Amino acid sequence: MSKNNEDKLWSRGFILIWQGQLVSTLGDAAYSIALGFWILKVTGSTALMGTLMAASALPGVLTSPFAGVLIDRMNKKSLMVLMDIFRGMVMILIAIAAYSGAIAVWMVFVAGILLSICGSLFRPGVNASLPDLLPKSKLSNANSMLSMVSTGANMIGNVIGGFLYLSLGAPLLFLFNSLSYFFSGFSISFVRLPKRKPERSQNIFYDMKVGFHFMLKKKGLRYMLLMAAVINFFAYIGIVLFLPMFETTSYLGASMYGIAMACFMGGCMAGYIALSIITLPSVYRLHYFISANALSTICIIVGVNQRLLGIMIPFLAIGGFFNSVVNVIMLSSVQATTPNDMRGKVFAFLNMTTQSLTPLAMAIGGVLASFFPIRLIISLSFFVIMIFVTPFLFVKDFKDFINYE
Repeated sequence: MSKNNEDKLWSRGFILIWQGQLVSTLGDAAYSIALGFWILKVTGSTALMGTLMAASALPGVLTSPFAGVLIDRMNKKSLMVLMDIFRGMVMILIAIAAYSGAIAVWMVFVAGILLSICGSLFRPGVNASLPDLLPKSKLSNANSMLSMVSTGANMIGNVIGGFLYLSLGAPLLFLFNSLSYFFSGFSISFVRLPKRKPERSQNIFYDMKVGFHFMLKKKGLRYMLLMAAVINFFAYIGIVLFLPMFETTSYLGASMYGIAMACFMGGCMAGYIALSIITLPSVYRLHYFISANALSTICIIVGVNQRLLGIMIPFLAIGGFFNSVVNVIMLSSVQATTPNDMRGKVFAFLNMTTQSLTPLAMAIGGVLASFFPIRLIISLSFFVIMIFVTPFLFVKDFKDFINYE
């Protein structure tokens, strides 16, 4: 990193990555919406739609440990560009098949598997590259800007996705996703990452073992990875029940669900915007983290137990705001304290644990809702998060880890 960029967030390298992520994330949102509508139109089965989307994500989870080793072994920029080019080519083939009327469900399934595997290499590669482009003091700002891209794309997708599908059709949305990958790869090809030749062991399994040993040995990192898994698991137990809560409540309904979720995501966006501007002092970072987690869970619990939507929405929006603070601090802490030759393995492991537990959490939430009141399950799931995280305020190893200089 050049000295001129020591205190600069919008460096040339970060701008290139950010704009690539902006376009490709919008492409992903368009693809997901078009895919969901297309499957429903062709098969008429919501079960098949959900099964296909879940099954296509599984390969990425299974390949994550290997992906982490490859990220640390190979040139990160070359790997990310290669993944974008490959994903772009896959989507072009799907777009051509859709336009010609030759597309079949099995093609979409295979494409989903390939995209999932490429994503398991690309996403940790981006996270692992940021510390090579920016000073530690700007990692929170950078992660906030990238999270804004993801959150904003999902918000836009939910609002205009159906309209785009009806007006443009699936083939054009598939093509847009393809072009978005090529644009991302083109942008990243101009990023200047430090050249390094990591020491390579004789086999990939030894490198995986070294990575796991590093994560187990570094207590602060171990606590953070455990915390991320627990927060994600219990949060999704509650989140999956928001829709049925609205649907089964006479004075709410499905239309109100969209409004409530838009406000929650809007709160998240506000949090990311704030953290993209504000740099949190390192000495108070742990206190911000614990406080934000407590405020987020309390607001969500209070919000879901309100009868009036007008009262519920502000609490959900505030909960989303502080939830973004928690996510940014967690991600930035891992980036700043993990050596270059271990970042790929650490982020791949983080993605693997959170993604693999999500389907299980959703299934458990659905089962519990058959026996207990939905509001009670949502409240308890977020309460568990607060009870689990708060005691770490007094754990020295975790404090030293998160209050990095």
